[in-house]
Amino acid sequence: MESLDAAIAAAGAKAYVSYGSSADADMRYLTRFRTSDPLPFVKIRGEPGRIIVSQMEYERAARESVAVPVTRAEAGLTEILKEEKNRWRAYARMIANLAGGDVLVPPQFPAALARELEAFARVIVDEDTVLRIRAVKSEEEITAIARVQEATDAAMGGAIASIRSARVKKGVLYRGRNPLTSELLQREVAVTLLEHGCRAVDTIISCGEDTAIPHVRGSGPLREGEPVILDIFPQDEETGFTADMSRTVVRGEPSDRIREMFEAVLGAQALAMTLVRPGASGAEVHGKVVDYFRNRGFESNAKGFIHNLGHGVGLEVHELPILGPSGGELAEGNVITLEPGLYYPGTGGVRLEDMGVVTAGGFRDLTRLPKELRV
Repeated sequence: MESLDAAIAAAGAKAYVSYGSSADADMRYLTRFRTSDPLPFVKIRGEPGRIIVSQMEYERAARESVAVPVTRAEAGLTEILKEEKNRWRAYARMIANLAGGDVLVPPQFPAALARELEAFARVIVDEDTVLRIRAVKSEEEITAIARVQEATDAAMGGAIASIRSARVKKGVLYRGRNPLTSELLQREVAVTLLEHGCRAVDTIISCGEDTAIPHVRGSGPLREGEPVILDIFPQDEETGFTADMSRTVVRGEPSDRIREMFEAVLGAQALAMTLVRPGASGAEVHGKVVDYFRNRGFESNAKGFIHNLGHGVGLEVHELPILGPSGGELAEGNVITLEPGLYYPGTGGVRLEDMGVVTAGGFRDLTRLPKELRV
């Protein structure tokens, strides 16, 4: 972790300290250890990182974690707790003893623990060093993300197939005697993902005017001739890596306006794919898509194209780099989405989202499912 050592040195600190469970993506990355209980992580500059675990978790941590496991007794916590009943103060004393000097902590570090640590050492808040390190993926990480995308393709394909095969009755899609609803398809997506070792996270399947609000999850029956946005962003149960993918479909005949929007979004995404390369900025690529939409008669900001073009994907579904007005330089090894969309109240929305890798040769798409409006 040379970059983390450099950040510790630049801050004038002795160690980097974090505290959390594997739900904290930084902790998952630093330790590769899956746990529902929060743990301290201490990395002295120039030394391997250490995690403080219970005796019960020691053997598992020794087998699974890339950090060096240390039991609470070995770290001195057991003895400290005999005289110190305040949990945060006890942890602060233990961490201060291990760190041996000033500490650098991430922005999400617990405030209660930071306050107690300040009695023993200077506490310096880091500026997302680990988040920036995470943004460039190794081949192993890209392979893990690609596996999640394969599961996402399967779940998306199944949901679209259900829409395609539904029976239409008075403008509503039916399966058998019952309407085909957003909730039913969300459950089917969850089942497919589970069969592939992934879990669904807030899957979006919205219809009609609801599609004009990008993150409305959707509810109720799906309807003929109206846009359906499907946005699936699962997490792998084993590795913690995520994927992200959107499609917009219409069962039956879409309106001329939705068809026009779909063609514009499809073209915007195709343009963005040609612009992605190491050294290009996320702001530049986003801006070119804004220009493209403007030339086709679609505005941005308040309506039309109202969100960023894309974002990084990894242990979190939204992470660095940013492809938007504040986006910095793209680097080889970034895994990013390209998700242009257009949204108009009273009409609906269209969004298409592929996920891929920034390579020396440009954008390598990991998403396989075709983009077809009419199903």
